[in-house]
Amino acid sequence: MAKFEPLNAIGLMSGTSMDGVDAALLRTDGETVITPGPALTLPYGPVIRERLRAVVGGRGPVDEVAREITLSHGEAVAALRARAAVADIDVIGFHGHTILHDPARRRTWQIGDGGLLARETGTVVFDDFRAADIAAGGEGAPLAPVYHAALAHGLERPLAVLNLGGVANLTWIGAGENELIAFDTGPGNALLDDWAAGRTGMPYDRDGALAARGRVDAAALAVLLDHPYFARPPPKSLDRGAFDPAPVAGLGAADGAATLAAFTAAAVGRARVHLPVPPVRWLVCGGGRHNPVLMRMLAERTGAVVAPVEAAGWDGDALEAQAFAYLAVRSLRGLPLTLPGTTGVGAPLTGGRRHAPPAQD
Repeated sequence: MAKFEPLNAIGLMSGTSMDGVDAALLRTDGETVITPGPALTLPYGPVIRERLRAVVGGRGPVDEVAREITLSHGEAVAALRARAAVADIDVIGFHGHTILHDPARRRTWQIGDGGLLARETGTVVFDDFRAADIAAGGEGAPLAPVYHAALAHGLERPLAVLNLGGVANLTWIGAGENELIAFDTGPGNALLDDWAAGRTGMPYDRDGALAARGRVDAAALAVLLDHPYFARPPPKSLDRGAFDPAPVAGLGAADGAATLAAFTAAAVGRARVHLPVPPVRWLVCGGGRHNPVLMRMLAERTGAVVAPVEAAGWDGDALEAQAFAYLAVRSLRGLPLTLPGTTGVGAPLTGGRRHAPPAQD
């Protein structure tokens, strides 16, 4: 019997790829009861995308950008409510948009106004999910592993869940309860997206078409992989701008794309040394799973079965947003969001900051 009654929650995610707001409805008790509902993506227009790029790293004034993205999240909530035809939403999980992540200096910054979103939606909002973990000495990331573990109940283990967003992060799920290891493996799509935008004007390498026409430059790849991050044991996490793409600057558009895709895959391959037992398979979510060149390279580098999370019946486009719906319910109920194996925090720790709409203050 469930310890808690299930609640209707909406999760919101604006990833480091800066493509838009993902929103997902989830009915969950914050533990084992998980019933996914509808999901959608509200793309950012080119203006807001450029404004976001301008403040990445904490540069310049952020208040107006934070307000803009908060209102965009409110629009996504309204659209999802209309699609789901669910009158009662108990809580919203609002990740905001990360513009700076530097756990070594105990800093992480996700812009967005949880109070404004609560007023706009008339619903309790939890945001600022990373701060408590950072303050307690953890990495503050990744946050989705507890959700990955809940979804993986009943699947063959050990299992790896790889999220290929702007930064790539890995959840290793062992056979035992709460036997989790999680960390950022290295670049995800961010370098490749930026390369495609700069060389072709397209926001990303659609279907890996650019990389498919190129050849990997072994010398440039070796320089990219000669980064101290890869020698560090987990737990560890990254900022979007942690890697300098200078080694590929002299390459043609296709060869640069191929080399950057290989960099992402090789970084994942190197992550295997930190796993106690090799995963029986790798399930991939995030936009990178749509890139067949990258998926082929991942299979080569891991020597294992690599498949999109849809192979397990999950929705790879909604998974990160669903995770923040799940985390919001856990925050509401004081359940842990992070564990020693996922962020390096000393003990299981809850988090998130609550914002109530005026009628509920």
